Amino acid sequence: MTASVALEPQVGEAMIAHARFSHPQEACGLLAGASGSVRMVYCLTNRDRSPTRFTVDPTEHFRAMRHAEQRGWQIMGVFHSHPSTAAEPSVLDVAGALDPQWLYVVVGLSGPAPEVRAFDICHGDVTERTITWSES
Repeated sequence: MTASVALEPQVGEAMIAHARFSHPQEACGLLAGASGSVRMVYCLTNRDRSPTRFTVDPTEHFRAMRHAEQRGWQIMGVFHSHPSTAAEPSVLDVAGALDPQWLYVVVGLSGPAPEVRAFDICHGDVTERTITWSES
């Protein structure tokens, strides 16, 4: 059975908007929430300024953590875009997935419409999660 994750529609819209804004570079950011539901997306700076890899700006990461904690949320994961490839983790993404508890979301811009997919990545194993789009 595939695990699922609840995302509010505006979370998806924010990730897609950030991916389009950052194109042709990869966009990135953090996801926060509680009880398995993503409530907030933090659209952050990609320090790598690259179309094939990303590093979240550490100062912005810290600010997002503080903001989330003040609301009783936790950082649940990270998102990034693939400007010219599918919404699935690359070899670099899998190698860089250091927290097996995090959710990894990829926004793919290679098709006629943006695609948003979510994954668990644990010690090199990738499992897709079903996204449930629901209002809080």
